[in-house]
Amino acid sequence: MISESSLQKALNSIRPFLQADNGDVELVEISQDGIVKVRLIGACEQCPLSVMTLRAGIERALMREVPGIKRIEAV
Repeated sequence: MISESSLQKALNSIRPFLQADNGDVELVEISQDGIVKVRLIGACEQCPLSVMTLRAGIERALMREVPGIKRIEAV
């Protein structure tokens, strides 16, 4: 099972990069099968590069730091 505290710690490590562009990310849900749902907020919500940010930035960082994550989804 994925630890919410370790996930929040990993999210906190990438937040400064998102906040530098007036955006942020919040944890919405952790499923039993390893799917983590997040919500992009602020400037990230409307950014045309948000999919790339989600996959290349957020997903890669979280999967490296937190074992058990299979996929990150934006809601």
